[in-house]
Amino acid sequence: MADPPTSATRNRRTRRAAVLSVASNSVLVVAKLVVGLAIGSVAVISEAIHSAVDLVAALIAWFAVTVAGKPADADHPYGHGKIENLSGVVEALLIVGASAWIIVEAVAKLGKPAEVHGAGWGFAVMAASAGVNMLVSRHLMRVGKECDSIALQADAWHLRTDVYTSAGVMLAMGVIWAGARFLGMDLWWVDPVVALLVAMLILKAAFELTWEAGGDLMDRGLPPAEVDWIQGYARGFLPRITGFHDLRTRKAGAHRFVDIHVVVDHAQSVGQAHEVAEEIEQGIAREFPGTTVTVHLDPCDARCPPRCLSGCLLGSERRNRMRAEAGLPPIEPPARG
Repeated sequence: MADPPTSATRNRRTRRAAVLSVASNSVLVVAKLVVGLAIGSVAVISEAIHSAVDLVAALIAWFAVTVAGKPADADHPYGHGKIENLSGVVEALLIVGASAWIIVEAVAKLGKPAEVHGAGWGFAVMAASAGVNMLVSRHLMRVGKECDSIALQADAWHLRTDVYTSAGVMLAMGVIWAGARFLGMDLWWVDPVVALLVAMLILKAAFELTWEAGGDLMDRGLPPAEVDWIQGYARGFLPRITGFHDLRTRKAGAHRFVDIHVVVDHAQSVGQAHEVAEEIEQGIAREFPGTTVTVHLDPCDARCPPRCLSGCLLGSERRNRMRAEAGLPPIEPPARG
């Protein structure tokens, strides 16, 4: 696996990717709007609105990755990473608004039939849009994952949705064109029906994006696989530690935060215990770059309070021997479900 990018490299790559998204969306908005108005297609115009929302989202993503790249300061001691999650929620709300507009326009056109002229032009601009957005979305997703940028990943999902919706409108234009040319039929209703389907797909993307970005705003813990790795790494310090507990994790943008209480033998010197804490912090930060790790040291005095007992790494014999030396009765940790 490639080494994770440094902070400077990450900031440079995310900003460049965001600028590319802004440029491509600007061109597509103009192209779709001109063609949609020229041929009278609500589906193509709805796609222009969709791309306009993508353009606003791209601008928000560019702003978010720029601010998120700033180092922590006195006013923001935990950094600026959460602005990426906030940008994702704002983008989702924009998508909902665009979907509502598309639905209103499509329903109105269903009640007022209107012929679509020049469907071939609509087909061409949708094909070009799908191709461009597929390439740009792949690039954004790759950079977003490599740099752990939720803002770029959200933007990539926007464009990927645009690929699917553009393909749907392209199909509608093809059906209308084929109906008029080969069957002599005006299949006008295909246009607003496809526009409604486009709106449904956009709403689905908005829900998924809100769920993903909003979770980190609510300090959702790290993914189970990452938490399992941290727990396994901590267990590897036995016998230098006797247990750990109160492991808490969260994420802000690309930055992770890990808090853990580590229990050490009360006979250890301060220097020895501090050395263990530093090794744990450095190991976790090495596995997950950009992580702030806080290790709180607790002495193992054989009293075994419930929260300490739940994460005890000692075998029953050694634990109860220590308790006997302290004049305490035997005790067993609760069964793990």
